[in-house]
Amino acid sequence: MDTPATYLAWNFILISIPNLLMIAAMIVLFVIALLAPFPSDAEAVESEDNPDA
Repeated sequence: MDTPATYLAWNFILISIPNLLMIAAMIVLFVIALLAPFPSDAEAVESEDNPDA
């Protein structure tokens, strides 16, 4: 922990590798949250499909 972080220089962007990994992890977590299905109540779904029940 005594050494400075390694930096990635790309045109005008200068970012440390640990920060880049954290940003990538947050983006991956965000995409997973978008794609994950919401929990649903099976009984509520069945009663909406069949109003006579």
